[in-house]
Amino acid sequence: MAINKNALIRYKTIDKCLQNKYRQWTLNDLIEACSDVLHEYEGREVNVSRRTVQLDIQMMRSDKLGYNAPIVVYDRKFYRYEDEDYSITDIPLTENDMNVLSETVEMLKQFKDFSLFSELGGIIQRLEDKVYTEKTHQASIIHLDKNEKLKGLQHLDLLYQAILKKIVLRLTYRSFKARAASEVIFHPFILKEYNNRWFLVGVSGNKPNIMTLALDRIMNVDYDLDIPYRNENFNGDEYYKNTIGVTVLAEKHIQRIVLKVDKSNAPYVTTKPFHNTQEIISVHQDGSVTVQLQVHVNFELERLILGFGDSIEVIEPPILRKRIRKKLQAAVIKYTTA
Repeated sequence: MAINKNALIRYKTIDKCLQNKYRQWTLNDLIEACSDVLHEYEGREVNVSRRTVQLDIQMMRSDKLGYNAPIVVYDRKFYRYEDEDYSITDIPLTENDMNVLSETVEMLKQFKDFSLFSELGGIIQRLEDKVYTEKTHQASIIHLDKNEKLKGLQHLDLLYQAILKKIVLRLTYRSFKARAASEVIFHPFILKEYNNRWFLVGVSGNKPNIMTLALDRIMNVDYDLDIPYRNENFNGDEYYKNTIGVTVLAEKHIQRIVLKVDKSNAPYVTTKPFHNTQEIISVHQDGSVTVQLQVHVNFELERLILGFGDSIEVIEPPILRKRIRKKLQAAVIKYTTA
């Protein structure tokens, strides 16, 4: 059920009135109170109708919003709470309510840098306050990876708005390999997150190739409203369908990757596939498994394989097997020299 903010303001106003047990509240008094509050809130004259406040009272009495407010009429004229200590702001929450709210707050806080969620900011803070004042001090059940010290996160919302409104950007960008920063005319298509880092994907100037820029290498962001935006209907799902990570290579780099995973890591790899193209080729008597996937042979794939150390063996393609072997041999040398 959609409830607009003015309705919520009226509910809160009626609630505040009825908590004042030292005054008798007629329907006209409640109408006047609601009109005054809305006038103060909106900065203009607001005339709340008699029918509106009657429906508000009916809604507050019902369980549709969870209030079940005990509003009664006495002397056929005055309104009050039958329970003098009642308030719609003091509705008790169940333990399950508290757990759900707690985890929801934690998840919503991950997106605090987006203006898409800016209007929720105050709500999230109030929810968090409500949760921690009413529940026992319990560690979060859901823990999400985050790194508050990542550079570039301050640009997230500006970039998001540029994509949403199809605006060309003038970026000051310095790649890891560049000696100095340079200006880039950039047409942004999507924002992508991988391994707890954010990237901006789009095209530069009139160049045809898709570029991926790391947000932590963006020094400055500005709009350029004079340059027409290249609206190319970019499809992120299609673009990354054969990619692990963010490095998308030419189609010739998409290869059949065959990996043999030892017994201890086989359950991990089979229950959490490296990629959606992953298939099990064979299960061996010693408990190890051989899997295949169809992806780009890129930097992220290599890092993923190397992260398993001696638990994974590259069977195919030969060029990837050779590359991984050389890196492991180089690592061994570093650990065997004083």
